[in-house]
Amino acid sequence: MAEAPLTAIRSLPSWLLGRAAARGRALVADALAAEGLKMWHHVVLSAVRDLAPVAQADLARGIALDPKDLVGILNDLQDAGLVVRAPDVRDRRKNAVSLTDRGDRLLARCEHAARAANDELLAPLTAAERDRFMDLLIRISGTDR
Repeated sequence: MAEAPLTAIRSLPSWLLGRAAARGRALVADALAAEGLKMWHHVVLSAVRDLAPVAQADLARGIALDPKDLVGILNDLQDAGLVVRAPDVRDRRKNAVSLTDRGDRLLARCEHAARAANDELLAPLTAAERDRFMDLLIRISGTDR
């Protein structure tokens, strides 16, 4: 007799990774929401901090986000006083984005909240298992730390 479809699907590593990823995203999204931020807002703030001052077009490419979507996120962040856009000193036709002090403080709180959410996700694992799991995830994802 054939295996039940859900049993077959649920045994796939891709299905299990997807479920774990969905749980992780939900935990992080909830933690960020408590700080008043959405996931993409957090990604943009983090990238701006790492790259600033950064041209909007370079920022969009750096985080693989459609430039039109980025404009809306930057509008939200600027309206909240978290980023500033000013003419790029290298090319005055472009806007460069930087964090404000308020944005830097919020980002620090969000990074703490995201780490705590990830700790909750990995709570069933020992410290050694977490390290091994991260090494394996990096290998199969094709990314570097």
